[in-house]
Amino acid sequence: MSETVTVNELATHDPADEPTATGERAELLEVLATHRRFLRFTTRDLTDEQAGRRTTASQLCLGGLIKHVAAVERTWVQFILDGPSAMPDFTTMTEADWARRADDFRMLPGETLAGVLANYAEVSRRTDELVVTLPDLDATQPLPKAPWSEPGGQWSARRVLMHIIAETAQHAGHADIIRESLDGAKTMG
Repeated sequence: MSETVTVNELATHDPADEPTATGERAELLEVLATHRRFLRFTTRDLTDEQAGRRTTASQLCLGGLIKHVAAVERTWVQFILDGPSAMPDFTTMTEADWARRADDFRMLPGETLAGVLANYAEVSRRTDELVVTLPDLDATQPLPKAPWSEPGGQWSARRVLMHIIAETAQHAGHADIIRESLDGAKTMG
């Protein structure tokens, strides 16, 4: 049976429970929270089946986008803490590895929209907590081996957070198009 997730269920955490940030950290978290809301809002009042449906030529679906954004955020936050060991060596990944990674972009049998949203809320909470408690946003880590990484490149925690914000915003836009293609609903307008 497919359940519908309501707008009230999308408010997954109470702002009073969030860690307190000031200055630059507060601004980074505010921008990230805005894009997270846009992304989550695209799933309002959907069933699990609707959240897993492809509505465009893309392989993307709403539930899969949220899974992907949560996985990316979780991995990059772990990168802040542990460096490149938090990620695979993308230069040695096999076709099977890439196929498993593609599962982050779709809702698999047994997954629910409520479960995907709950996981994203937990990932978000952990990120917000780290942003508040991290001793230094200038702390750097060497980039993982990947075809898209500059050799010898390093990113600061600040740069990683900006990347997470950009990734979330980009996929919130994708989600808006997918939702409009699904049933005409829009995030804005």
